[in-house]
Amino acid sequence: MIGSLPGRPFLFRPWGVAVKVVRLWQRGETLSADVIVVGGGVIGLLSAYRLADAGAQVVLIDRSRVGSEASWAGGGIVSPLYPWRYSQAVTALAHWSQDYYPGLGQRLLEATGLDPEVHVTGLYWLDMDDQVEALAWAQREGRPLVEVPIGEAYAAVAPLGPGFERAIHMPGVANVRNPRLVKSLRAALLQMPNVTLHEHAGVTGFVREGERIRGVRTVDGEWLADQVVVAAGAWSAEVLSVLGLALPVEPVKGQMILFKCAADFLSTMVLAGGRYAIPRRDGHILVGSTLEHAGFDKTPTRDALASLRASAAQLLPKLAEAEVVGHWAGLRPGSPEGIPFIGPVPGQQGLWLNCGHYRNGLVLAPASCQLLADLMLGREPIIDPAPYAPAGRL
Repeated sequence: MIGSLPGRPFLFRPWGVAVKVVRLWQRGETLSADVIVVGGGVIGLLSAYRLADAGAQVVLIDRSRVGSEASWAGGGIVSPLYPWRYSQAVTALAHWSQDYYPGLGQRLLEATGLDPEVHVTGLYWLDMDDQVEALAWAQREGRPLVEVPIGEAYAAVAPLGPGFERAIHMPGVANVRNPRLVKSLRAALLQMPNVTLHEHAGVTGFVREGERIRGVRTVDGEWLADQVVVAAGAWSAEVLSVLGLALPVEPVKGQMILFKCAADFLSTMVLAGGRYAIPRRDGHILVGSTLEHAGFDKTPTRDALASLRASAAQLLPKLAEAEVVGHWAGLRPGSPEGIPFIGPVPGQQGLWLNCGHYRNGLVLAPASCQLLADLMLGREPIIDPAPYAPAGRL
């Protein structure tokens, strides 16, 4: 089956076909491509993978090393923290992605030998003020979120702190080990002969030909393509500003801490009072996170550390005696209502967006990148693209 991007025909290739050529950009080399993807977080990586898997020649450009910003720093829960509080636009992407993640993890493991660790643990929410609304949402959406007796929650979560009175539970929720996910995606792209990675190269502008965007300018020169996708996370508005476009995406700082416990210390994710604990398979426990509007500052702070430790001790008292083995901050791409921008930019032919996922970049990535690829390739989209269209939202 033949598909096309404007100006260049290419062949669709089935998902998961691995090739052996490693392709990295070489300094001084001039490249042109079907698609340039700006931004190497999980959204950019998976966008590049989906397009390259369809046969497109793809160049992925990142200002640092791919996957080293929000995608590395997040918790990796494969669900919005409070899914019932989001619009149907976010829900539609989340549902598609949640069902897709286990298979994605397995395919990446088989292709690269790097396991993203899609770990199905379930999730308990404790003492939610809007529990009635949550249960109504679950019934309406057909999701397996149910109220459970608090004694059942304590039986399932042995280290849980005292004093909790109500619990709701969703058994099928997974978490993905996001640093390993981005490593696996990077390795998968390096196996594809039609993908070039250009890291440590910030985009400084766009190459225009009449009414059409034909490439980007970086610190190392110009790169040309038939289509350009901006998937630069919290930096997306900064990238687009050179075109005079005001994209309502801003950095929102989040800090996390990491403990190392026994592998059987915590078997399920738990969330209460706005804070959550995520168990990894090897006993690492992530606790997060803060919400701070501090521009592009990623400095971890003592106040946040103290607050996160206090929350951890309240949720799981034994963590009060555990050593913090990691404390870091990342920048989420905040957007109105958390609804991402996915689709073509009006008035800028050849320019596409896949950004603004706020707290749910990892959650929504598979569906967002599939939708983007469907739109760019002229295929039937997996869901209605209208809520995510940049038109009227910039």
